[in-house]
Amino acid sequence: MTDIKNSTPNEVAGKVALVTGAASGIGKAIALLLHTRGAKVIAEDINPEVEALARPGLVPLVADITQDGAAERAVALAVEQFGRLDILVNNAGIIINKLVIDMTREDWERIQAVNATAAFLHSREAVKAMMLNKSGSIVNIASYASYFAFPTIAAYTASKGALAQLTRTLALEVIGHGIRVNAVGVGDVVTNILNNVVDDGPAFLAQHGEAAPIGRAAQPEEIAEVVAFIASDRASFMVGAVVMADGGMTVTAG
Repeated sequence: MTDIKNSTPNEVAGKVALVTGAASGIGKAIALLLHTRGAKVIAEDINPEVEALARPGLVPLVADITQDGAAERAVALAVEQFGRLDILVNNAGIIINKLVIDMTREDWERIQAVNATAAFLHSREAVKAMMLNKSGSIVNIASYASYFAFPTIAAYTASKGALAQLTRTLALEVIGHGIRVNAVGVGDVVTNILNNVVDDGPAFLAQHGEAAPIGRAAQPEEIAEVVAFIASDRASFMVGAVVMADGGMTVTAG
């Protein structure tokens, strides 16, 4: 167990991490923070802009995480480049703004594929690699939408609820192998996830976040700080937790 009294900001030094949805927003902030704190990182995203993150010890991977074999290739790349895999952050997520009555099956399945199924597939492959070292940490990016109902984003809320339950169940299955699985339930974060829903997603989220008890939305770097801690050995007693980093939204009445 880590000597917490002697812990340093380089909490993930020497670790190897895989971060999905790393081209922008929360994923980009996580990939950069883990790298800054000493981890080697595979930054995976369907958006070629992820290639701009390339630097020694940080390898971009352009890939569609929903495709067969994507998870296997990402984990294999981590092992090939850096010899092992210690941390997986399932961050990638998308949203569609439609009433259930207007939603197509394709809409529903696309949301589940990115937000939940890809996390399952990457977790499954990551666990296989982590078992070889009898240690590892998986952090899923869930949402306060896992608990609240929001009209017009049923597919998104369902996918994040599934991710929270995947976190809890997988945690019980793999803790005996020294692998911890936890999640961060985020509130409104100033990112571009809503750009396909509104003209200016970051501005909308910044304004919407003012309803939180803290009075504002989060910046991606604030979520990255929580993820870095949970991913590290400093969080060695956390198993199956969904830690809310939502500015207090889930402790309000609605």
